[in-house]
Amino acid sequence: MGFNKLLAPLDGEPVIVHTVRQFERCPCVDYIVVVGGDDVEGAIKSAGFSKLNAVVAGGAERHFSVAAGLAVLPANTELVAVHDGGRPLIEVEQISKCISAAKSLGAVSCARRATETMKECDESGQIIGSISRESAWVMETPQVFQRDLLEKASSKVLADGKLVTDEVSALQHIQAPIWVVENASANPKITFPGDLALAESLMANRKHS
Repeated sequence: MGFNKLLAPLDGEPVIVHTVRQFERCPCVDYIVVVGGDDVEGAIKSAGFSKLNAVVAGGAERHFSVAAGLAVLPANTELVAVHDGGRPLIEVEQISKCISAAKSLGAVSCARRATETMKECDESGQIIGSISRESAWVMETPQVFQRDLLEKASSKVLADGKLVTDEVSALQHIQAPIWVVENASANPKITFPGDLALAESLMANRKHS
């Protein structure tokens, strides 16, 4: 992006404020821990969220940030929902669905079905095979886990020096089963500058629907 995407203005507020607000509104969420820098902390605290429990510094890689968040959870925490701050369009209902599923299954991920034709390529970019889209899912967040299961996976990833891009990969590292919870609503991750315009448009459409 060339700048902190979590602080980018979206409908008059920083992206991270929109994201945290969805969890603030969710009746299944008891408290929120934000992992981010001092600039993010300022934006979050100025919004006055009542469920905000802590803001802690992140790490150089995602799994270090998750470990930092786990370290400050209250002792009575049973379920942990890990969410990308750059996904401000997550719906409250979808958060609740994921948490409810994790209560019985132990580990779930918000996800959407792959609808495009999927191909596998080698390092040069040459297509070397096909991937069945009938069984392919695109991982999103929140990803929700029983606390002890996520802590076990996080500790193992750190101990083994693994690099994981999400918590599903961490759980796979300890061979734990994970289920998907299908998301029917747009939940894009803001990664490139053009994604802000898309998110703005989707947000406007929801307001008028």
